[in-house]
Amino acid sequence: MLSIKVLLYLQGHMVNYPTFLSLSIFNRSSFLYAGEAHSLKVENILYQGKSLYQEILVFESSTYGNVLVLDGIVQLTEKDECAYQEMVTHLPLCSIPSPKSVLVVGGGDGGVLREIARHASVETIDICEIDQLVIDVCKDFFPQLSVGFKDPHVRLHVGDAVDFLRNAPEGKYDAIIVDSSDPIGPAQELVEKPFFHTIARALKPGGVLCNQAESMWLHTHLIQDMLSICREIFKGAVHYAWTSVPTYPSGVIGFLLCAKEGPAVNFLSPVNPIEKLEGAMEAGREIRFYNSEVSSQLEIEDSSLIIGSRSNGQERAYTVLR
Repeated sequence: MLSIKVLLYLQGHMVNYPTFLSLSIFNRSSFLYAGEAHSLKVENILYQGKSLYQEILVFESSTYGNVLVLDGIVQLTEKDECAYQEMVTHLPLCSIPSPKSVLVVGGGDGGVLREIARHASVETIDICEIDQLVIDVCKDFFPQLSVGFKDPHVRLHVGDAVDFLRNAPEGKYDAIIVDSSDPIGPAQELVEKPFFHTIARALKPGGVLCNQAESMWLHTHLIQDMLSICREIFKGAVHYAWTSVPTYPSGVIGFLLCAKEGPAVNFLSPVNPIEKLEGAMEAGREIRFYNSEVSSQLEIEDSSLIIGSRSNGQERAYTVLR
């Protein structure tokens, strides 16, 4: 999931991460988002520990509820997680009829699983998450997300997603959702051509991918590179979409939407609208952000960056990348 590096300051001086317990305010910044910082007030530290892979921190903020931080990088907050979880899930799943087999890469908080469960047609949900402790911590402090693991269709695989996909049967999945971290270190593989080839191989003809794709305001060159790679691999459709998440860099997070060659997929016109799926609007909790009109207003084409156009007399915001 897109995130912001946490830098901690006390009286104008940066302090070491472990002293975070003594702070009531922190600023977040990163070399990925040079020149930016976002402050949150800390009410209470709920958990601090370290797994085999990363440091894990959960704190209660005064404005955004509980906040999950991995290796000093904010992953999600209770207040605005709905915008990300619902969009990354329903943009792909509502674009194909009756999805049955879905793979989630990452997503150890369970939020994407929660949203997939709204689609009654789904029979199998594989999730590959590398860190079991992230799953356990989220079950304790983010029950509204981790409820997704209670779905009997979920099959958890704890391990490396790159290896998992290399060994996945060809043409197994109707949809793959990559809920990844920033492309730093091991996660760099998740934005490179070999990884997208393994995804395409694992998808059925006409299968769809939704990949976390950074901020259009801060990472235009990375997004363009990802689009170029995917246009070589996915011959059905390739689009870039975005949504607003206040605690992400620039307040925006993007999604790469791809369809494998096969039955036609139109991401702008959902064939499987969430509003018409029995029980979907109340599954676990009501949908707070996504609806089918969001998809119809994506309006992604090949041009330069455009924000805030109008159509049919209605204001709409959309992204266009050359």
